[in-house]
Amino acid sequence: MISNYLKTSIHLGALSVLGFIKMTLFVLIAISSLVTISSQSESCESKIYCQGSLLHMVQMSRVFPDSKIFVDMKMQHDEKTTLENFDQFLKTTNSRPNRKEIKKFVNEHFKHFQEFDNWVPPDFTPKPDFLDRISDSEIRDFAQKVVKIWPRLARKIKKEVLESSEFFSLLPVPNGFVVPGGRFREFYYWDSYWIMKGLLLCQMHETVKGMLDNFALIIRKYGFLPNGARVYYLNRSQPPLLSIMVGEYLKVTNDTEWLRKNIDILDKELQYFLENKLTTVIKNGIKYSLAHYVANSDTPRPESYFEDIKSAKILKSEEARAELWKDLKSAAESGWDFSSRWMVDYVGGTKTNLTHIQTRRIIPVDLNAFLCQAFQKLSEFYTILDDHKSAIFWLQKSHLWQQNLEQVFFDHMDGVWYDWDNGLNRPRKGYYASNLTPLWTQCYHPENSAYLGQKAVQYLSKNGILDFDGGIPASLINSGEQWDFPNAWPPLQSIVIFGLDRTGDFEAQKTAQDLAQKWIRSNLESFHETGQIFEKYNVQYSGQSGRGGEYDVQHGFGWTNGVLFELINRYYTQEK
Repeated sequence: MISNYLKTSIHLGALSVLGFIKMTLFVLIAISSLVTISSQSESCESKIYCQGSLLHMVQMSRVFPDSKIFVDMKMQHDEKTTLENFDQFLKTTNSRPNRKEIKKFVNEHFKHFQEFDNWVPPDFTPKPDFLDRISDSEIRDFAQKVVKIWPRLARKIKKEVLESSEFFSLLPVPNGFVVPGGRFREFYYWDSYWIMKGLLLCQMHETVKGMLDNFALIIRKYGFLPNGARVYYLNRSQPPLLSIMVGEYLKVTNDTEWLRKNIDILDKELQYFLENKLTTVIKNGIKYSLAHYVANSDTPRPESYFEDIKSAKILKSEEARAELWKDLKSAAESGWDFSSRWMVDYVGGTKTNLTHIQTRRIIPVDLNAFLCQAFQKLSEFYTILDDHKSAIFWLQKSHLWQQNLEQVFFDHMDGVWYDWDNGLNRPRKGYYASNLTPLWTQCYHPENSAYLGQKAVQYLSKNGILDFDGGIPASLINSGEQWDFPNAWPPLQSIVIFGLDRTGDFEAQKTAQDLAQKWIRSNLESFHETGQIFEKYNVQYSGQSGRGGEYDVQHGFGWTNGVLFELINRYYTQEK
């Protein structure tokens, strides 16, 4: 699958419009010093994969149609030699190489390299026990086929990569792991939560433990868990679900020894968010300290370099471009890349313009709900380990965040939580699936549970969310971005459905079941027609994959599998 993708990418690259690219290249090479030297905070230290004139030249020449392809290639020589050769290359071409010459240089100094060994997790079983509990034979047969996808998504980094990691953009980790799929060949942070949920249901406990060990190693080295396992992601994280992953692992294994060895890592990660992601919100004269997605790196994303330069082309000042690139990376940190959710000046009925993205200005409901739950989990972990002082510290944090969620985000009329616009000092009252995240994290007063379930059903019904055949939409705005209508994303199905289910309200639980069955049916129909599991689906038509965004819809797909299994286990098994 990977080799075919690369071959297709190279072929497509050859079809680019040469005249336009040459003109763009010459203009942008002239300002390369502006892009690469004036920045205060690069994506990472690498002068190949994250910054510099070489990266700029290759990405802007469009040697490859997907910017990610180049930054995932292996260097043929060490960085110093590569840069020296590049300087000589510029001299011989008078700093005005054409696309053919650039492609030749790339082929001589970089290569597509299979970084992973073929690896079947030792604990993989094609017939995990939960399949036998599925009462519906059609659903059981479907689940059986999806289980068999796990080995195709399993990866283990080659010894050569581990021993010579300086030639790669990949972050080296010793244990095997499961990836999303498609162009996403490395592990990703928040994807891994739903992947692990599925693996645990498939009795792959050791694989999950290995993935958690990898995460612990990364945090020990870098101080946080990045967006994904590439050096160019070292400027941003993703939704903080690590403690919740560990909670799911412990629920199944009761591996308190792992917890004892790694509790400092879980603490360190949440401290990272407290130290780097908080900002001040003022509502009704009261100050609150809440989290927002914020990446301070002010250069284009290496894996989307051409796209980010293009987004910034109408901006006149260096400062404006730097601010835009911070907001683009911040949106990537959110996992919602990209969405009208971050477009404060979006005009309904038009296609979004990423030039106007203002992610850092938005105080997101979901991020603060995730943190509230993570603080609660960490308190529970410290209690298990008899560290009551630390348990009280994190419990107090959880209570504070729960209180702030109610006071800043909760809308008593609609019964949901809205993102806060810190620029206009008011809530953003449009529908987004994230508005129900506190139900999933259960960060509310328990006595209000049934009431919140009732209000959530009313809200979903009022906005027409229950009427779609293909799932729960991310938003109701058809912006052309992939985290907007008509796309339905697996993690959002999980968050809304299990959020409703956990309220205990009868109508909310019935609605959750209906939504779950609708989603499973859509996935099944798509699989019957295409033989694929997709990263996202179209809410308007059951069985149709999603669309929009910076790349074609991908298949695999790790978190879709995980969400399918948790929903099937909840709603189609005899033991619930």
